[in-house]
Amino acid sequence: MLSVEGLHIRRGRKTVLEDITLDLLPGQVLGVLGPNGAGKSTLLGALCGELHPDQGQVWLDQQALKEWSGSQRAQRLAVLPQTSTLDFAFRVEEVVGMGRLPHQTGRARDKEIIDAALQAADVGHLSGRSYLALSGGERQRVHLARVLAQLWPGEAGQTLLLDEPTSMLDPLHQHTTLQAIRTFADRGAAVLVILHDLNLAARYCDRILLLEEGRAHALDTPAQVMRPEPLKAVFGLEVLVQPHPERGHPLIIAR
Repeated sequence: MLSVEGLHIRRGRKTVLEDITLDLLPGQVLGVLGPNGAGKSTLLGALCGELHPDQGQVWLDQQALKEWSGSQRAQRLAVLPQTSTLDFAFRVEEVVGMGRLPHQTGRARDKEIIDAALQAADVGHLSGRSYLALSGGERQRVHLARVLAQLWPGEAGQTLLLDEPTSMLDPLHQHTTLQAIRTFADRGAAVLVILHDLNLAARYCDRILLLEEGRAHALDTPAQVMRPEPLKAVFGLEVLVQPHPERGHPLIIAR
């Protein structure tokens, strides 16, 4: 399990994150929401070890994250950043196969996992194509397959961190992507996903962390967080909230 306690991060004189404490729980998806500049990507950077906190500690399986070796960490923790750049004409399945590098499971098993991850991310039909020939949305889904392959099949003790994985996707693939992430968590993995779409977060996440200027304004279930008062306070947005007519989760409608 990945957890953070009393996290503070500063950039120069500016406090970017202040006193953040949370646990990523097995089998759950934690959505992180907040306006631009609220500290969402900074939080993800601290959770994956890319950024070092000025105060506080990040723990992976009750051991300080910084104490894990690179390969051991990569077998338990995978990260999908906002942008992933590759300038070489790798085939799609080769890009996804990069997720298997921390493991020593053999070529046959790796191929099975790569094929499964390609299907989970709905990019199996792109196998054999050059990564450079893909659209932006297709590339984003290929990188989702890569991090899924890194932790496949997803189980307790593994953590997946994703920074806006739907930012370049059409509406259909926004849902197929988040359903793949939801299914991954249902197998036991802990997932944190940064999103901007309030309704997608309400549908697919078990808990929501609402960030405001680097502080946790709310951390609770979608039903508790996705209410007019918190959304007005953090986003300045007047909304109506109604239960989804079929699924029951909060449905947010701008006034």
